[in-house]
Amino acid sequence: MARFELKLPKMGESVAEATITNWLKEVGDKIEADEAVLEIATDKVDSEVPSEVSGILVEQLFGKDDLVQVGQTIAIIETEGGDEPSAVTNKVEEVVVPAEVAEIEKTIEAVKETVTTSQDFSSSDKFYSPLVKNIAKEEGVSLNELENIAGSGKDGRVTKEDILKYVEARKSGAVQAPKTVEVAPQIVEAPKAEPVKAVEPVAQKSQQAVPVSVNGADEIVEMDRMRKLISGYMTASVQTSAHVQSFIEVDVTNIVKWRDKVKTAFEKREGEKLTFTPIMMEAVAKALKDFPGMNISVDGDYIIKKKNINLGMAAALPNGNLIVPVIKNADQLNLVGMAKAVNDLGNRAKAGKLKPDDTQGGTYTVTNVGTFGSVFGTPIINQPQVGILALGAIRKVPAVIETPEGDFIGIRQKMFLSHSYDHRVVDGALGGSFVKRVAEYLEAFDVDRDF
Repeated sequence: MARFELKLPKMGESVAEATITNWLKEVGDKIEADEAVLEIATDKVDSEVPSEVSGILVEQLFGKDDLVQVGQTIAIIETEGGDEPSAVTNKVEEVVVPAEVAEIEKTIEAVKETVTTSQDFSSSDKFYSPLVKNIAKEEGVSLNELENIAGSGKDGRVTKEDILKYVEARKSGAVQAPKTVEVAPQIVEAPKAEPVKAVEPVAQKSQQAVPVSVNGADEIVEMDRMRKLISGYMTASVQTSAHVQSFIEVDVTNIVKWRDKVKTAFEKREGEKLTFTPIMMEAVAKALKDFPGMNISVDGDYIIKKKNINLGMAAALPNGNLIVPVIKNADQLNLVGMAKAVNDLGNRAKAGKLKPDDTQGGTYTVTNVGTFGSVFGTPIINQPQVGILALGAIRKVPAVIETPEGDFIGIRQKMFLSHSYDHRVVDGALGGSFVKRVAEYLEAFDVDRDF
């Protein structure tokens, strides 16, 4: 029998870790090659980890809710044939002499004693936004320090402003960061850091969570993992960006007529349904090329101009949650390619088959609030992007039509575009001009074009 190490596979360039959400196989279960062994979750999507070999699961090295790094061994599968690894194990045991073993054990104890410098924020019961955790890591703020910062956010959460005030106070000497505890031969208890009072917000008392009253008829349901993540992202975005909106009404009569005319032939030739979404995405990609100032992200005091145009496409899931798969290099796709990308990502999102890399790298996001009958909306920016466009419902409305013979009233197909943008880096001139350009592309749609 041989032992195969099942490792957490690479799931995309920007994905370094994942959380185990469920073991599909238990110790002693038989596993076939390519059969799913466990389910994992990144900060965006859930996925399965299949086995590369057939055999028996003999060991689970991590439990449910454990955080695992890419490349780490998560399970041992015993397969038929192959050499036993005992010879290698024996060699290792011969090299590690008792004195060295004692030294290793002492090192492990030292690591345990230096808990005040730990930056494993996953072990905390408190919620910290990705932005706050990134700042903490960059500034060397430990978990112990973070947990003692008085938060001014909702339910006492630590905001970006709170941690930046703490970092500034620590640099100026107003507060002292906990020091690493030196390990003596005997066990030494690490002193706890005193709560940080120097940066406590003045208005904190008025921002404490208000107790919620419930009675016997109310049902209390805990948020699932994805809803907690969405909650954290949305709150962090509002706290980070200065949201402002611009609205514009668009006449899409030509688009509606053209789609009605070609949708059957399109599906017959391409094997794909033609919705309005890829047509809208095509116009947005063109407008982003015209206004590259909207295709940026913010990192502290720096603006990052994105080379590629990667359009995020907000998609509602059957369980009511939301996910944003990304169409990479959207400006390089024709309408057929855009339709295939939209349908593929949308179908895989609903089936829970998205890969972690499918949700990474977005530079601008579009959300279709009209799907649920909304005329327009004020969407929250998908950080670290600086803009998001909401597509309203297409409606038949009476409108003034201008002709050389004069004006008259007619029935037109119209919709609203709602553009939310980050006023820290995008002013009204750019935000308004961008959404106006999208509208111009839609209204100038060629009814005689091929697909």
